[in-house]
Amino acid sequence: MLQINNTPAPRLLILDEDRIVLQSLGQFLRREGYDVRTSDDPRTVMAMMEASPVDLLLTDINLPGVKPIEFLREIKQRFAQTVVIVITGYGSIEGAVEATKNGAFDYLTKPIVDEEIRVVVEKAARQQALLFENQTLRQQLDMRFGNDSIVGHDHKMLKVFELADAVADSRTTVLMNGESGTGKSLIARTIHHRSSRRGQPFVEISCGALPEALLESELFGHVKGAFTGAIADKPGRFLAANGGTLFLDEINSAPPSMQVKLLRVLQERAFEPVGSTQTQTVDVRVILASNADLRQLVSEGKFRQDLYYRINVVQIKLPSLRERMGDIPLLAGMFLKRLVKEMNRSVTGFSDEAMAAMRRYDWPGNVRELENAVEHAVVLSRSRQIELDDLPETLRYGSSSAVVGGRESGSAASDELLAPMPLQQALEIPERRIIEAALVRNSWNRQATADELDINRTTLYKKMRKYQLDIGQSNQV
Repeated sequence: MLQINNTPAPRLLILDEDRIVLQSLGQFLRREGYDVRTSDDPRTVMAMMEASPVDLLLTDINLPGVKPIEFLREIKQRFAQTVVIVITGYGSIEGAVEATKNGAFDYLTKPIVDEEIRVVVEKAARQQALLFENQTLRQQLDMRFGNDSIVGHDHKMLKVFELADAVADSRTTVLMNGESGTGKSLIARTIHHRSSRRGQPFVEISCGALPEALLESELFGHVKGAFTGAIADKPGRFLAANGGTLFLDEINSAPPSMQVKLLRVLQERAFEPVGSTQTQTVDVRVILASNADLRQLVSEGKFRQDLYYRINVVQIKLPSLRERMGDIPLLAGMFLKRLVKEMNRSVTGFSDEAMAAMRRYDWPGNVRELENAVEHAVVLSRSRQIELDDLPETLRYGSSSAVVGGRESGSAASDELLAPMPLQQALEIPERRIIEAALVRNSWNRQATADELDINRTTLYKKMRKYQLDIGQSNQV
C-alpha cells in the first residue's frame, strides 16, 4: 500500500461520465494502494467531498452541465487541501495551461497509460501531503502564537492583547516593558506571527547575554579578518531577519557605543558589518524589550535619550504575575494541559490545597516560574491531580509577601503587627491585607471578591473606602 510520510492511504475520488474509465481506473489505483471512490455525476461530487474529505480528485472537466473553469475554481475555493488532476479526451496546450492556472495540479489526456497515471497520482499525493503538513504547522503556530495561547482575563492583559493586535500588521517599532518571566518574548513572537511578515524570519537576541564586542558582531555581522578568530565572513542578526522581525531583548543592557549604532540602524535601516566599509540595508521590523525602567535610566544618564524616544513609539507594559493573580488558575491549567500531553501523563487538575498555595505565592519569577512549578509538579505527581506536596518547596511554605493565615510572612509585616497599638487598629492590618489579596485574586471584581469573603458588596465597598484600596481599579461589577 502506498503511504506518504506514514499517513493512511490517500483518499482519491474519480469523476468521469464513462463508467468503463471509472471501473478500470478505480481498480488500477486500488491495487496501487489508494482509497478510491468513483462517481459519474458531477452534481453529487461536491456533496461527496463535503461529507468525506478527499485528498486527490481525478476529474474529467468536459462533462454535460459542467463549466470547466468555474468547476475548478469552486473546487480550489471550497476544498483547498484537495489536489486536482484533470483527465480528458479533448486535450490541448491551451486547455492544459488554463486548467493549471485555475488550480489543477496536472493535466492528462485519454487514453491514459498505466505508468503515466501512476507517476502523476503519486506526485499529486506527495503534493497533498505537503499541503497538509503546511496546514498543520500553521495551526500549531496559531495555537502557540495566536492570542488564544496567551491566556488571561485580567484587564491589564486584555490591554496587552489589544495593543499587540493593533500594531501587529505595521512596521511600527514596539517597546515592551516588564519583569523577567512576564512573557515578552511570547508577545513579540505573537506580533510577528499575526503580521504580514509571518512567513519571514523571526530572530531573537538578548543584549544582556553577550559582551559588547561580541554583541556588535552578532547584530551586524563581520568580515573575514575583522578581528582575531574571524576566519570567514559572518552575516549578523539584522541581515538574518531581513524581511521579517528582529526582537532585541534586554535592550537596557546595551552599552553606550552600541546604542549609537542601534539608533542609526533603526532610523536608516542601514549598517556596516564589523571590519567592513560596505553599507548594507535591510527591511526589518524591530521589537525591543526591557526589564528596567528606561525613562529612569535616561534620567540617570545610563541610556541615550534620543534612542529612547526613537524606540518608544508604541509601548506595551506587561504586568507581573502578582498583579494578575486571578489568571493563575487559567495559566496553570494551560501549562498542565500541554505538559501532560508532552509527558504522556494522566494528571487532570489541581487539588484545592495546591491551587490555594499557588494563589498565595507572590511569583518573583512570574509566568516562567509558574510554568516551571507546574512542570515540577507533573513530574513528581503520582495521582490523578496535583497535590500540595507535588509543588516546589518555595510554594508549599509560602513567600516573602504572601498572605498566610491573615498575616504576611515577611519581617516588615511581622514588625508592623508587633508594634504597640490599640487592639482595634492592630486587627485592621490583617483585614486590609486579606481584602486586598482577595481583590487581586478576583481581578478587582467586587462581586466575586464579596462572594469569596462571604460579605455583601456594600460592606466590601465601605471597607475598600476605609482602607483606601484602589477603587479605581475595580471594574464596578
